[in-house]
Amino acid sequence: MGSRRSCVALLPPALLAIIVIATGSAVIAAGSGPAHAGDRLWSELGPNAPAARVELPDFADLAARLSPAVVNISVEQEPGAAVAEPGIEAEPLNQLVPPPEEVHPHGVGSGFLINKAGFILTNDHVVANARKINVTTSNGLRFPAVLVGRDPKTDVALIKIETKQMLPVAPLGDSRAVKVGEWVMAIGNPFGFDHTVTVGIVSAKGRFIPGNYDEFIQTDASINPGNSGGPLIDTRGEVVGVNSAIYTRTGSNTGISFAIPIDLVKRELPELEASHKVVRGWLGVYIEQVTPEIAAAHGFPAPHGALIDEVVAPSPAESAGLMKGDIVVGFNGQPIGDSQELPLKVGAATLGERATLDVIRGPQRRQVAVTITASREAELAAAGGAAAAEAAPPLGLTVENLYAPIAHQLGVGKSGVLVDSVTPGSAAAQAGLQPHDVIVEVNRRSVSDIDAYSRALKEGSKGRAVLLLVKRGKTAVFVPVVPGQ
Repeated sequence: MGSRRSCVALLPPALLAIIVIATGSAVIAAGSGPAHAGDRLWSELGPNAPAARVELPDFADLAARLSPAVVNISVEQEPGAAVAEPGIEAEPLNQLVPPPEEVHPHGVGSGFLINKAGFILTNDHVVANARKINVTTSNGLRFPAVLVGRDPKTDVALIKIETKQMLPVAPLGDSRAVKVGEWVMAIGNPFGFDHTVTVGIVSAKGRFIPGNYDEFIQTDASINPGNSGGPLIDTRGEVVGVNSAIYTRTGSNTGISFAIPIDLVKRELPELEASHKVVRGWLGVYIEQVTPEIAAAHGFPAPHGALIDEVVAPSPAESAGLMKGDIVVGFNGQPIGDSQELPLKVGAATLGERATLDVIRGPQRRQVAVTITASREAELAAAGGAAAAEAAPPLGLTVENLYAPIAHQLGVGKSGVLVDSVTPGSAAAQAGLQPHDVIVEVNRRSVSDIDAYSRALKEGSKGRAVLLLVKRGKTAVFVPVVPGQ
């Protein structure tokens, strides 16, 4: 995460010498006689290769058309509501921190009008725990807004304003059709600078972040605190994503930002309007990533699927006979690549649907029929009561010291504590923590062993979110865990 330097400057002298020698050898070999194409160290397109066609979109026209539909959202939160801290990695973007004496914390975010009746799409974390919601349009008009529906799992919320004025609308597009490398534009209110327009490209699709339900669109368009809930727009002038998170150690943009795909949002909007929440399908299992070692043990050519770590009782999974250690590699004939694809597919299934899972158990592959029911996560989380909360480990996490062999096996550094188990329904489970995650910081304090981890937890603010820096393979993100949730 340091400053960028010349690639040559990063090379040690010995390696640099090797490169120079190797380059010289290639020149000598090329000059000594004609070489076969298969013998060359590199490939070339040749002089007759067609030139790439480069046309920049008319960003001025896009901004003029879409900016009026983008709104500024300010909220006054309930007393005691947790406010996001600056600098969360892969963090929600509304992170204005109030002075300690303020009774009602305030936050600022963005949103955009999706129809002329005054419905506005934004992030759930922008309006969560809001006592009052105010919307300011591009022409400076201010309206009170009501919360229609929200879904913390996908960080989507629907609010509404009442006005007799004609309202501009941002059309929703097709996020499945978006390609990596395509131009996109973001409009929002970073740091309170309303209707700021930034552009970039789609850097990647299908990104998973611990603690989140979405397959995010990654972009390098400059997105900062206050952009939360604003639109990510393609060159056709359609919204393809809702800006939601950034990857940063400074609290500001570092070129890696994430947006919720609009196709996922469109599936939820009818429920948010009609039922004020989203009820999604539930299987009743806790899952882990399939590591290269597990994949090799099962003869997989590459890691894929979702490893069942625990089966909840009672649940559809228990009724179907699924067991700890099973690996789910397919859902209704669709392969499961990353483990996080399974909850997405189950969540999108119709309640009561009889789905077919492709399951690896030991050396055998079998098909298991399971009936998808409504999620009981919230009910299970509350079922234990206060006594169970007292008996449970802090945040629902059991950790152990990270020894060198384990660190090497997981591909992480030697500093931190290893998550051994996560209590079902606990705050850590709801935040997306998994066994084999490595916690290297607690509330910005480095933790080298269990003692340091325990001290850091005890010194944290009681009842407030605990900020954990978590490593999972090559990914490192800050994950806020709220005790008691």
